[in-house]
Amino acid sequence: MLNATRLLAVAGLICIRASVRAAEPSWRDFKDVANTSYTEPSGERSIQLSIDVPASPHDAFTAFTTSDGFSSWAVPIAKVDFRIGGYIEASYNPAAKIGDADNIKNAIVAYVPDRVLVIHNIQAPADFADRELFQHTVTVIEFTALDPRRTRVTITNAGYGTDQRFDTLYRHFEWGNAYTLHELKKRFEKGPVDWAAMSAKLKSEEAAQAVKKSD
Repeated sequence: MLNATRLLAVAGLICIRASVRAAEPSWRDFKDVANTSYTEPSGERSIQLSIDVPASPHDAFTAFTTSDGFSSWAVPIAKVDFRIGGYIEASYNPAAKIGDADNIKNAIVAYVPDRVLVIHNIQAPADFADRELFQHTVTVIEFTALDPRRTRVTITNAGYGTDQRFDTLYRHFEWGNAYTLHELKKRFEKGPVDWAAMSAKLKSEEAAQAVKKSD
């Protein structure tokens, strides 16, 4: 399974992978990501991160709003029903099928073509902690033209409360959203992800680790 080594949360959009590292992951791991997160007078918090990608606003928008576009960089299994009231359904498991109960599903709340996409999580894997808290949040993805071939993509994940459970969720998605933006940029710099090759590599690494443990 592709998420065997990291359980990433992509703000509202994908949801769940976790980093297996000695130190706690941080959005600062991604030097090309800017953090302009903020707190409302009410105390509610919003994660806001952005990155500049070498793509037109249309191409960047399409990478989120079409099945082929989304599966070219974010997940191996994806289906996008692009309309108000439609959805983005995805899985990191290459053996998953569309419609599986453990897929990640986000409703499309609103959009402006090539400029804004608003989504809201409505389904997460059963083992994802605090999914009801995450479903309290909304994700806004903005596409701002810097020039015809460069776009600033900003993800704002709004609706975080102030208690400890929200704190944990906030840190999880702060790193996850930064990772997502970094991967989006890499897709336009290096091309689509070869999910089959990545899966084979992970299986090889897992087999090597198993051999080491048995020695």
